[in-house]
Amino acid sequence: MHRPKAQTAALLASPEDTEAQFYEALQNADLERLMEVWADEDEVSCVHPGGPRVVGLGAIRAGFEAMFGQGAIAVHPERVRRLQTGETAIHQVLERVQVNGPEGRQSAWVIATNVYLKTALGWRMVLHHASPGTPHDVQDVVEEPATLH
Repeated sequence: MHRPKAQTAALLASPEDTEAQFYEALQNADLERLMEVWADEDEVSCVHPGGPRVVGLGAIRAGFEAMFGQGAIAVHPERVRRLQTGETAIHQVLERVQVNGPEGRQSAWVIATNVYLKTALGWRMVLHHASPGTPHDVQDVVEEPATLH
């Protein structure tokens, strides 16, 4: 289902809204909905685990279209660390992807960085960079603060 741009902007009122729409589109293999979360910028880019950097909306669309040819992607954001400053938001996400393997349904882990930019049409994705992860990546390694309060 194609949504009018004005309706989409209302749904993408925050980086969290945009991220939720992105993962729901992946889970439903909804290419049109997925492409609506991307900014209309020449330099948007996407890196799938183990893949090359893909730049531009046409190339990103083609990449996801090929992935959806295999069906929906059972991906769920497990942990999100957020940094927002002004009109830019960066989310570091630990994704759990359910895959069917020789031993049945198993979890695979992906570490992703999603970058969002506030535009006239609401918050839009400008980068999705995903790398293979492991179950050990569920734990964060956090440096102790240097300043005592």
